[in-house]
Amino acid sequence: MNAVDMKSGEVAKCPGCEPVWEAMTHSDASTACAVLKEAQRRWAAKPLSERLRVLRAARHTLAERAGELADAISPQLARNRTDTLLAEVLPLLEACKFLEREAPKVLKTRRLGLRGRPLWLRGVWAEAHREPLGHVLVIAPANFPLLLAGAQTLQALAAGNSVTWKPGNGGGKAAELMAAILLEAGLPWGLLRVTGESVEAGMGAVRDGADKVVFTGSPAGGRAVLRELAETQTPAVMELSGTDAVVVLPSADMQRVAKAVAFGLRLNGSAVCMAPRRVFANAATMTALRPILQAELAKIPPVALNENVARQLSALLDEAKGAGAEVLGQFEPARQSPLMVEHADGSMEITRTDMFAPILALIQTPSMMHVPELLAESPFGLSASIFGNEGEARAMAASLKAGSVLINDVIVPTVDPRVAFGGRGASGFGVTRGPEGLLEMTALKMVLVRRGASTRYLDPTSDEDATLFQEAIIAMHGRTWRERAARTVSLLKAARKI
Repeated sequence: MNAVDMKSGEVAKCPGCEPVWEAMTHSDASTACAVLKEAQRRWAAKPLSERLRVLRAARHTLAERAGELADAISPQLARNRTDTLLAEVLPLLEACKFLEREAPKVLKTRRLGLRGRPLWLRGVWAEAHREPLGHVLVIAPANFPLLLAGAQTLQALAAGNSVTWKPGNGGGKAAELMAAILLEAGLPWGLLRVTGESVEAGMGAVRDGADKVVFTGSPAGGRAVLRELAETQTPAVMELSGTDAVVVLPSADMQRVAKAVAFGLRLNGSAVCMAPRRVFANAATMTALRPILQAELAKIPPVALNENVARQLSALLDEAKGAGAEVLGQFEPARQSPLMVEHADGSMEITRTDMFAPILALIQTPSMMHVPELLAESPFGLSASIFGNEGEARAMAASLKAGSVLINDVIVPTVDPRVAFGGRGASGFGVTRGPEGLLEMTALKMVLVRRGASTRYLDPTSDEDATLFQEAIIAMHGRTWRERAARTVSLLKAARKI
């Protein structure tokens, strides 16, 4: 089959694939959308088992070409090849395997039984069906270009949708490789489109139209996308950034805390939306933690900050120092080592601003009872970590406003494919991954069936019926069982006279 690469406009070959579209130019968006729509219709008509067979075949090939996938990811990211295999490729494969195993149960039609059905709806049977949305636009970030968008794309495809994948900066090569592997595994030609990496390509894909947009990126980028989507009332999932907190209880293992915080700041050169940015502890705990934390942070290799981040960080540090904070470490954006901001508080912008830089604000609390209130001073609510006795940590977790709360760990447990991920407040809305993320890729359709020959419920009512129905309401919802029983007897007697 002849088709045109959506980035270059060059004719590409897909041996053995059924033709779905004619050659087109990159600017021919209407034709591209028509192709995706037709491909999606055919794909959705296939049994789920057939769709999952394609994903299973792709997973095996992805595993065989894991090294190639790792090499396709931008070398500009501050990580080694092993980090990429562990942080992106392996979790992506697990996400695919999760779909193969769990999608039939998650997407299965749910039939509501008799339990809970109101008595007056006798004869009505209800079913909850999950259907594909149609076309899903996945807008990916630059920091984890394969795992996040790859898992979202697999979920959308498993649910029966077509997908446009807009890669982040440096993510195009990995996206194109995964798309090629899916084609090789049997994904119908025309079902998955990969755009260019630019912001213009992303906004163009938004304007081309989609039935849902899954966006991962900065709050500013999310707002720009939402403004466009508001015109067409297109639903979206927004997975945005955070200023994630680490709460250290007096019962915590300080060495574990320091090692976990250092891991979070080191991972991907601190370009992680869930990286720890704020540490909360009382005075005694902070005193015990500080030297251990400093020793662990000193082991982290420096990273180069881009010009925009360096300018932003410099201004935030100046503002914090002017408000009474003390900065431990040197501001050297060409080779930036971790910085700790002592005597920080929630009024300082450095504790309220998301950024990809190895910066950590230490916030001393009057008591641990104040922690939920202090955490809420930041508008973000992506995740939080609590270190200490599990019972105490669980009690505190219940009062924190965050999409995820981790106890005695940071970041790593969230890559479990069974776990949905999303934020609150300025960190976005909706979820990806897990059963809930798969359901985000579907539309709910309720099917209600009336059985039985009676049509009496369709007859008009009169004022004379009001007394009877008032009795029925008390019989069903009266305050005491005696009251309900008495009204039920009255109703039965009245029914015999009708």
